[in-house]
Amino acid sequence: MTALIDSAAARVEWIRSRMRLLAAVREKFAETRPFEGHRIGMSLHIEPKTAVLLETLAAGGAEIVGTGNHGSTQDDVVAYLQNQGMTLFGRRDDSLDQHHANVASVLDATPDILLDNGADLAAGIVARGAGATLIGGTEETTSGGDRLRSELLGQVPFPVIVINDSMLKQLGENKHAVGQSVVESFMRITNLMIPGRRFVVVGYGWCGRGVAQYLRALGGKVAVAEVDELKAFEAALDGFRVDTADGLAGWGEVFITATGRPNVLTMSAIDRMGDGAILANCGHFPWEIDTASLRTSATATRAIDDTIERIELPNGRHVILIAGGRMFNLAGTAPKGNSLDSMDLGFLLQVLSLERVATGAGTLVAGAQPVPDDLEREIARRMVAAMGASL
Repeated sequence: MTALIDSAAARVEWIRSRMRLLAAVREKFAETRPFEGHRIGMSLHIEPKTAVLLETLAAGGAEIVGTGNHGSTQDDVVAYLQNQGMTLFGRRDDSLDQHHANVASVLDATPDILLDNGADLAAGIVARGAGATLIGGTEETTSGGDRLRSELLGQVPFPVIVINDSMLKQLGENKHAVGQSVVESFMRITNLMIPGRRFVVVGYGWCGRGVAQYLRALGGKVAVAEVDELKAFEAALDGFRVDTADGLAGWGEVFITATGRPNVLTMSAIDRMGDGAILANCGHFPWEIDTASLRTSATATRAIDDTIERIELPNGRHVILIAGGRMFNLAGTAPKGNSLDSMDLGFLLQVLSLERVATGAGTLVAGAQPVPDDLEREIARRMVAAMGASL
């Protein structure tokens, strides 16, 4: 355990020294203590950058009880945060059922503020018919915002600020940071080159835009599969080949899903792919690739390492599945995730939105809503200043 804690401590120290926006807020929170008397229930990827976020909330008086997201938890960071007095559940090798049990354990602790990612906590509150003691929370990602506005619409009795609605997050974190980390993770995990390789990016939202841009910048041949007319139009104007996933299946060599939606890469497309096609997902939930049907169709599977899996299909073909269909830039081998700079911005949005919930929940409405405009503009001013630019 000591070795785990020491390993994480060194990484957290490095990251803390590079997240200057959060450092300034942490110093302020130590004086103002906006979370005094509040228990924050968290479901978020647990990695070193998350540790700096949680330290900032704890400096403001928050009691933290939380769990990671399925498949991306870093065990040394959990040990480090537990040693800091936080109550955290979960391990990297947890099954999906165990992850759901971890979420239930967080809710059993009766938090009054939620820090959610994928709306697992909000869905658990709704399923329990609870929520009366909650004053509000935040939702980090596209997938969670979609759930709040579809299956959970009208059922969440407290305000939830959707961080991913922020243009700052869409540009700084989703487009540029996810784009960069996905390309870096692909090269590190597969040890394959980008130039000349044919990539199909499924989805042209902010993450898909970034992935496509960075692949092309490094010499990849990139096509986009998109069902939304306006996004398809934009992708075409940006110079990408645009077609359906089925239509691009025979052309592509690598397929990366970035939609937040289930089963966008189906067996219909996989059956049209060439031998050795690579399948990877960078969306929050491991549901964008129809892995259930893929495994049912398989004649054999073989793990190449803990992230690369070879799946044999009828007619002698095979495909390569990365990270079991999970978010491979965080669930893959030696994950780094998004850049420190982008997460300094993203987590600044988080902590100031959570501060608004803790101190001004009465100014918010029930259900999903964007980051308040005054917060977004204040953070934009800080970012512009931090980049050495002027308004």
